[in-house]
Amino acid sequence: MNNVDNNKHIISADIGGSHITAAIVDLTSKCIVEHTRTRLSVDSGGTWANILDTWANGLKETLAKFNIPVDMIAMAMPGPFDYKHGISWIRGLDKYEAIYGLNIKQYLATELNIDLENILFRNDAEAFLHGEVFAGAGLGFKKIIGITLGTGLGSACSKDGITVDANRGSFKFGDTIADDYMSTRWFLKRYHQLTGVAMPNVKELAAIAYTDVNAQQVFEEFTANLVLFLKDFINEERPELLVIGGNVAKASKLFLPALKFELAAYFDYIDIKIAELGEDSSIMGAAAAFDAVALPGN
Repeated sequence: MNNVDNNKHIISADIGGSHITAAIVDLTSKCIVEHTRTRLSVDSGGTWANILDTWANGLKETLAKFNIPVDMIAMAMPGPFDYKHGISWIRGLDKYEAIYGLNIKQYLATELNIDLENILFRNDAEAFLHGEVFAGAGLGFKKIIGITLGTGLGSACSKDGITVDANRGSFKFGDTIADDYMSTRWFLKRYHQLTGVAMPNVKELAAIAYTDVNAQQVFEEFTANLVLFLKDFINEERPELLVIGGNVAKASKLFLPALKFELAAYFDYIDIKIAELGEDSSIMGAAAAFDAVALPGN
């Protein structure tokens, strides 16, 4: 692998359920090179060619906006995924079914003419939290946990600058697993159960929550579920800080005050913050996988 000390610029991307956001990251200054930012919509239910072509095009567009050669790629990817070898094992999650079993690393190496060893993948929740530790809400804290609330429930832990995926979304919760109760699809399913109305997304549900009692109930139930989930997580990890990110965090006014109040009854030592970097946290955290300080074993 290229010595990152000789080249601190990384092409880094966050892969979401419906988009790719890519940018050049300068690891030395811990910042994104703003004019290189690229965001493309992705049809996660499309063919493998459509999905991978869009990802490659996002990276190519970002590279074209930068005048300095860059030969390292970092990707924040949802799981299940073979992060070492770059193979997708996503199935049964209503997204990216068509790329199941495909070697994404080999595809990108060929498309962008970059050595396989210079392409790194990182779990998206892990990348999110490390980005916040690296340059966001987690600065100055030694032991941190983080969750992402969006199309799925992501979770990660960080101690002394070492960040790892916690994968608590797959833990048993209620009748199934935690991911089924703390993700976008739960919000929309629960509101439909109460009203028979299909809402397109959590943003619109949040917009009516101040006047719609059913929407208010959905957020109250979500908060109660989140408290139960976090009690176990905090008990086991004993962190100084909890960082919350993901698209649902944009509606934090509807659940954060109650969440803080409820958790304070059990844990008076933990601070709770909303992520400061938005989706940039995953872009930063993925790029930091190339930093020898960021990960063990490098």
